[in-house]
Amino acid sequence: MMRTRPLKVALLGCGVVGSEVARIMTTHADDLAARIGAPVELAGVAVRRPSKVREGIPAELITTDATALVKRGDIDVVVEVIGGIEPARSLITTAFEHGASVVSANKALLAQDGAALHAAAEEHDKDLYYEAAVAGAIPLIRPLRESLAGDKVNRVLGIVNGTTNFILDKMDSTGAGYQEALDEATALGYAEADPTADVEGFDAAAKAAILAGIAFHSRVRLDDVYREGMTEVTAADFASAKNMGCTIKLLAICERAEDGGSVTARVHPAMIPLTHPLASVRGAYNAVFVESDASGQLMFYGPGAGGAPTASAVLGDLVAVCRNRLSGATGPGESSYAALPVSGMGDVVTRYHISLDVADKPGVLAQVATVFAEHGVSIDTVRQQGKDGEASLVVVTHRASDASLSGTVEALRKLDTVRGVASIMRVEGE
Repeated sequence: MMRTRPLKVALLGCGVVGSEVARIMTTHADDLAARIGAPVELAGVAVRRPSKVREGIPAELITTDATALVKRGDIDVVVEVIGGIEPARSLITTAFEHGASVVSANKALLAQDGAALHAAAEEHDKDLYYEAAVAGAIPLIRPLRESLAGDKVNRVLGIVNGTTNFILDKMDSTGAGYQEALDEATALGYAEADPTADVEGFDAAAKAAILAGIAFHSRVRLDDVYREGMTEVTAADFASAKNMGCTIKLLAICERAEDGGSVTARVHPAMIPLTHPLASVRGAYNAVFVESDASGQLMFYGPGAGGAPTASAVLGDLVAVCRNRLSGATGPGESSYAALPVSGMGDVVTRYHISLDVADKPGVLAQVATVFAEHGVSIDTVRQQGKDGEASLVVVTHRASDASLSGTVEALRKLDTVRGVASIMRVEGE
């Protein structure tokens, strides 16, 4: 039997995502009520610019006083889509204190202060859900947190930023340079006027922290994630990747150490074989590849950003939280029992593609090979091309630690036959 008294929802933010949340709540009101077991009512919308016309939202619901809205006491669920650290953090904790559960899409805040927010939710016996914080519409957090709760996840490898994937895909498919591809992404609305958060990997790093924490039942903060942007990727890098049967993606990689005693989380460009499922992810789409003991390999794919896709994830959480509210229960909270330490990048083991500018004369290859051997880095393949006294040398290694590779490169730079290190790129997905 459906309850007639509606569950009241406060919406913090009414931009691209927030306006879609309000629209779906209105247009799909009957379906949402049937799925939840009670009507849901938009009780207030906090915004910064109240004079802006917001179609479909009654003017009396608009307020600039977000704090007063979350303090009302009759609010059942607060939906936070304003982003940033403050005032979002204070508003969320205030919502818990005044009896509301929270649905958030705030990846930056969750990556930085997720443990504190989970503690506040637990203290007040309320829910904190955030499916929309990672990979837009793609159901990912709930499968990791619930569907795979009986499994052991060993690795999460994914494309979690649509802007960077669009740019790299354009560079790969058309031969465009980085700036040309970025300009197209900006013109089409895929990139912000200031794309730094995307192209320098900050956005993906926040998502990696969240995914690693859930997958490995350990606390992983944004500061724990190694981050490297993709602004230095060139057309020459793509040419080298194609020679290896690879393409280049900006990847978020979270994995357990082989001995199971620690975890790592990192974001950086990497070559990935064309045979790997992630290599075929095109345009602004996202995809995440999960490897676990019992389930094996799973892939989650779909639109990773945009108002409607992100709002879909928000509404999915809203339905779950409202159901919990009706039953007097709460859903899964933070699971950090494993408390695995986060290792630094120096401990990461992977393959490497190194391109060197060298003198075109006898003995150079032997010198370079000796340096690799002295640092314990095994070479898989070498390709050398020379002309007019100058040459390029491409070395692909077997698996090696980041620390040993760094030592190797430092030693290579000291050789008088090595003019420079043109590029270094990791090779993943094998």
